[in-house]
Amino acid sequence: MIDTGAVRSYLTGLQSRIVAALDAFDGKSFRHDAWGRGTACVIEEGDFFERGGVNFSHVKGTAMPASATAHRPELAGRRWEAMGVSLVLHPRNPYCPTSHMNVRFFVAEKDDAAPVWWFGGGMDLTPYYGFAEDCAHFHRSCRDALAPYGDDVHARYKKWCDEYFFLKHRNEPRGIGGIFFDDLNEGGSGGDTSTPAAFQRCFALTQSVGDAFTSAYLPICERRRDLPYGERERDFQAYRRGRYVEFNLVWDRGTLFGLQSGGRTESILMSMPPVVKWRYDWHPEAGSAEAQLYTDFLPPRDWV
Repeated sequence: MIDTGAVRSYLTGLQSRIVAALDAFDGKSFRHDAWGRGTACVIEEGDFFERGGVNFSHVKGTAMPASATAHRPELAGRRWEAMGVSLVLHPRNPYCPTSHMNVRFFVAEKDDAAPVWWFGGGMDLTPYYGFAEDCAHFHRSCRDALAPYGDDVHARYKKWCDEYFFLKHRNEPRGIGGIFFDDLNEGGSGGDTSTPAAFQRCFALTQSVGDAFTSAYLPICERRRDLPYGERERDFQAYRRGRYVEFNLVWDRGTLFGLQSGGRTESILMSMPPVVKWRYDWHPEAGSAEAQLYTDFLPPRDWV
């Protein structure tokens, strides 16, 4: 029923396709760094991307990390494996947004018991200077990727994304959202998780999300890549990147799981931007383009 080989084959192929598209878009190639349980593909000081990574990992164990059993205590004592593709891209031009995408699979097993499995993933956009048409394009792409799987799926996963990528200690969103899902193992509304159809549906939905990323993100970058910018825009970009770092280190479950499960630290922390600034109690000037990010773009809304 559960074909982990098919999932791994899809994920490694997805990584290769995305990296090839990003190589062509940037003009410089990503470095490929195999580390035993996965491959990190990283670019630094590219022609377009200041830093970016597209990672595949496949980790296994006999005891669940604390970050997993805290969320699912029934998994304690099971052998497990997790695999996924995760990417974060930080363009140099402040008018081009940072983006994140992740698709992953998890299974935990023990003798004489049914396996526990699920898929998870999503994608989200973090602009520094907002453009309504870019936000609409990204959210339409997310909606279209989920459309075959139920009329209510996109709305639920959008709301989940808005709630997950929220900095509680700052009381503000990280970006303009997208879609996010976890613990996906049902065959449909009220579907039976034990059937082959459940696995195939969840796997297909996850593939649809992964396959949609480049067409959701790269047209936005193409539209904005040649916009002129100066030190003011770079300074604000570095300040807002600080929020990205705070979320990943304080709230992100995937970062904690990766570190606790013996993943490769260099690969896990490739999401960090290369240039970041913090300043004390700073607020943008009222009516400025920087202030507009907070008033017009960060609050969750229906962009589609």
